[in-house]
Amino acid sequence: MKIIKRPLPETWSSLCKRATINENSLQETVASILKEVKQNKDTALKKYTQLFDGVALDAIEVSEEELKEAESLVASELKSAIQLAKKNIETFHTSQKETAKKVTTTNGVTCWRKSVAIEKVGLYIPGGSAPLFSTILMLGIPAKIAGCKEIVLCTPTNKEGKINPAILYTASLVGVTKIFKVGGAQAIGAMAYGTETIPQVYKILGPGNQYVTKAKELVQQQGVAIDMPAGPSEVLVIADETSNPEFVAADLLSQAEHGADSQAVLVTTSNEVAENIVTELNQQLDKLPRKELAKKAIENSFAVVLSSKEACIDFSNSYAPEHLIIASEQAYKYIDGIINAGSVFLGNYSCESAGDYASGTNHTLPTNGYAKSYSGVSLDSFVKKITFQEVTQEGIENIGEAIELMAEAEGLQAHKNAITVRLKEIRNV
Repeated sequence: MKIIKRPLPETWSSLCKRATINENSLQETVASILKEVKQNKDTALKKYTQLFDGVALDAIEVSEEELKEAESLVASELKSAIQLAKKNIETFHTSQKETAKKVTTTNGVTCWRKSVAIEKVGLYIPGGSAPLFSTILMLGIPAKIAGCKEIVLCTPTNKEGKINPAILYTASLVGVTKIFKVGGAQAIGAMAYGTETIPQVYKILGPGNQYVTKAKELVQQQGVAIDMPAGPSEVLVIADETSNPEFVAADLLSQAEHGADSQAVLVTTSNEVAENIVTELNQQLDKLPRKELAKKAIENSFAVVLSSKEACIDFSNSYAPEHLIIASEQAYKYIDGIINAGSVFLGNYSCESAGDYASGTNHTLPTNGYAKSYSGVSLDSFVKKITFQEVTQEGIENIGEAIELMAEAEGLQAHKNAITVRLKEIRNV
């Protein structure tokens, strides 16, 4: 990991850019896949699964027999761990429920807002070398709490055409209604358009690689809602002299091991802190089973030494990290300045892995700088807000003339007339 010492603020934006593949090529490839899935449905899904994953699928949907088999293959200790995480995630997301609150804006005018579950949602779960069954907890639990009637899940298989048992066990545990053996951009297309086997959904949620992210962006333009543009994982750690280099190095590597396109950034005011952490990181890196992936990510990562705590916060806000760790005994002193981050971890024991699995917060978060404008997944991600209003005779009398004047000023006579006829009836004119 290279160390960049006191870069000028005008260079920060270039440092904060994430690596991407050719955008035109990416869009063309994904658009082509989506078009074929829309036209050829299941046939296209099987074609692309064979092409990209090297798997010839007999059946796309996971059977009850496969679910039962998976449950028997998951160790009891892992089941207990998943259930502990489930409990904490349920507790945190249940607390996000809102009670409709009626507000009288003017005598005779009552307004309120009600949360209503999105009926059909699609969950995308990355598979491959790191089957993210934890993401099922993060998406399936709030979907169930919200009251979504249909919860569809798509995830790629391994080379033998099987889904990791922990994914199937967790999906069944949280109440996913249908599970399909499809990954990549083609899975996003299937959930967006519907196929002979996979039902169309109203919103698609879940992280993925750049192909999955681009597919979500493209189907959103066609009217299917998505959670956010969630791409390769990233972490930014602000560390000071009170941090533990071993802890910080482990946190940086915990993101780097996700994949070669992940990024880990260290920010500090101390040359010595940066050097100690980088030394520790290199020592830990060689011991990782996924060190080849992590090495590539670290090559695209960096440490920055800045002049002050305030500059560290400013840099972090400019980067807008998916995960922000404040590795300091004085972490709370940083809080007020944080305005752009997906999820924040305070203090030397608040490792990002806790949020990834079992603290209770959600780990499906905005990446690539989108934390400047997007929130992470929450209960709100699975509901829409419907506003209600009731205007009585007294209410029309109180606000009617103001509405007439405003409608006339905009040249909308029918709008004005909707008020006028009511006022006439009230006044018996």
